[in-house]
Amino acid sequence: MYRFSNTVIGFLNLFTLLASIPIIGGGLWMARSSTTCESFLQTPLLVIGFVILIISLAGFIGACFHVVWALWAYLVVMLLLIAALMALTVFGFVVTGRGGGTEVPGRAYKEYHIEDYSPWLRKRIEEPHYWETIRSCILGSKTCAKIAYWTPFDYLQKDMSPIQSGCCKPPTSCIYGAAAMVAQDPDCYRWNNDPGLLCYECDSCRAGVLESVRNDWRKLSVLNIVMLVFLICIYSIGCCAFRNTRRADADHPYGENRMSKVRPRWDFHWWRWLHDRRHWLY
Repeated sequence: MYRFSNTVIGFLNLFTLLASIPIIGGGLWMARSSTTCESFLQTPLLVIGFVILIISLAGFIGACFHVVWALWAYLVVMLLLIAALMALTVFGFVVTGRGGGTEVPGRAYKEYHIEDYSPWLRKRIEEPHYWETIRSCILGSKTCAKIAYWTPFDYLQKDMSPIQSGCCKPPTSCIYGAAAMVAQDPDCYRWNNDPGLLCYECDSCRAGVLESVRNDWRKLSVLNIVMLVFLICIYSIGCCAFRNTRRADADHPYGENRMSKVRPRWDFHWWRWLHDRRHWLY
């Protein structure tokens, strides 16, 4: 059992080291792509890939080659990673606590309102740079083209994704024609039949995007909890491997009492010399 923890940490880090290579490759491949949606994910993928590569390399070298400082650095970074993942999970549940769609009478789909979401999410989605990127992603994915040929009966019977509900049609409450003089939702006036415009500048479109982000983030938070349990287990095994590596580095067999003598304090020899001189003089 002496080397078991080192072996486990070595194999786990070898596996994650190899897994980081396709992650970095995917990020570099996205960097060459001209599609806005893919380049939007490029930076997070590269950061995650390189962090996993460095951590795994330090853990593998420390566990398999008994390098104490590498294992020490590995455990410190792992502890920071666990703390960051825990903070991100709590933040995710807090930010995505608000939201959700509103039922539309007689329809299978829901509609979404931007004021129902957290201020942090609203602030991010309203920044022009981020919204232009997301808008280009929606146009490139041809999400609205999938419902372009729906009949009025389809709108009554079929469900829509949050983005389709918010970006590909005007709000259901909108009235167009002679009766349109009454006060309506501002999104009713932003709607345009042009396939390149539709309701992409509507607040309902931003709300639909936030609902999709909210659903994905809540799923990610559940995955983060599973990852936290996994990382805490790895960290515990890593602590055992670190102890074994320090023992091997000190060249002490397992189970042997390592205290052969007490190391004197730095000033012991000076006091001993003064004591001997005093006895020699007197």
